[in-house]
Amino acid sequence: MTVNHLLRTALYGVSANKLRATLTTLGLIIGVASVIAMLALGNGARAAVEARFRFLGADQIQISPRMQFDDGELVALGKTLSYEEGLRMPGNVPLVDDVDMSVGGEGKVRFGRAALDLSLTGVTAGALEDITTSAQVQPVGWPEGKPLTPQAFLSQGRFFTAAEVLEAAPVCVLGAETAQDLFGGDNPIGATVWVKRERCLVIGALTELESTDEAQRYTTNPNKTFYLPISTAIRWLYETEPSVNMTAHVTEAAQMDRAKAQITAYLRDRHAITRGADGLYPDDFNLTTRKDVLGAQQEAARTFSLLLAAMATVSLGVGGIGIMNVMLVSVTERTREIGVRLAIGARARDIVLQFLLEAVIISVIGGVLGVLVGILSIPLAATLNKGIALLAPDSIPLALAIALLTGVVFGLYPALRAAQLDPIEALRYE
Repeated sequence: MTVNHLLRTALYGVSANKLRATLTTLGLIIGVASVIAMLALGNGARAAVEARFRFLGADQIQISPRMQFDDGELVALGKTLSYEEGLRMPGNVPLVDDVDMSVGGEGKVRFGRAALDLSLTGVTAGALEDITTSAQVQPVGWPEGKPLTPQAFLSQGRFFTAAEVLEAAPVCVLGAETAQDLFGGDNPIGATVWVKRERCLVIGALTELESTDEAQRYTTNPNKTFYLPISTAIRWLYETEPSVNMTAHVTEAAQMDRAKAQITAYLRDRHAITRGADGLYPDDFNLTTRKDVLGAQQEAARTFSLLLAAMATVSLGVGGIGIMNVMLVSVTERTREIGVRLAIGARARDIVLQFLLEAVIISVIGGVLGVLVGILSIPLAATLNKGIALLAPDSIPLALAIALLTGVVFGLYPALRAAQLDPIEALRYE
């Protein structure tokens, strides 16, 4: 039999019972659409992980206190990470050239008759650069693709200097909403506000900001902020030395492991941490790099993707069983036809190819329609996953290949069974 004759015969066999073929194809459509939608969810999860931690640069090491629960309250384990330790670190750790620090607290801010209970943030002079490089927020309406600069975040005045941080100067920078609530649209620069009964000079105000992640724009407010020099915040907001969060900037990103070892040695010496009986150091701090965070999160995202892929594979397996079932029924119904073909000279190979081609046609049609349904279902999947679903371009050929393979695998047994029929018995079949 020629290829053209085989193809016409297979198409006739598929179209002979349109309802049955349609129902069989439906299983594959669901399976292939599931593959594409699930891979889009997994791809979106990985992209979300990268976006969430892109603020941690390749040359940065985050240093945070190790925490534990004490009477239901989360407290720092061991000694605190002090402001002084951060100041001295660049001079004692060769591979660290700068350390940014931050600390938070609550306080009442007053100007005239206006009084606000705010979360106050003490930071170092490089905080504005960190906000810029983190790309977590941007000025409202900022053109896509246009580079951000620290100056773009200031609407009035300036940010405080390193000298003002060292001197614990009584200066502050206001977020856009904070400035509006305190001053009602008037120029705040040069005005004096009261922070917990301390006079504080306003030297700057930030422009109105928005989150770069659209999903977070309705859950976070980057405009209700109040920045102080970290030394000033510690003096005004705390009775005892607080634990600060640090970000160490490494001179060479390629030397990240050595820098971590040097920081570890420095902090162990400062905190008098020695090796325990088990040979381990009971460190009271954590060091985190972008590689550490992304590695763990990406591994979790990969596991999530594999789970989704397994679920989609089950759907394809069900569709494949449907193909096998339909083809076995077709072989039984057409036993006499098969006997006639074998009696007039058709080879077993021709019978195998005929029924295998019918299974492949069903799977290809189901695969193509499944791809279309899968692409159209991605927006729905995104709404169910907090807007996180990205079409993986390689998922389309992958889904089509899996659909084709499903047709071949599950159609092979019925095709072989048809070819092995005895011509005489097949002709006598009623």
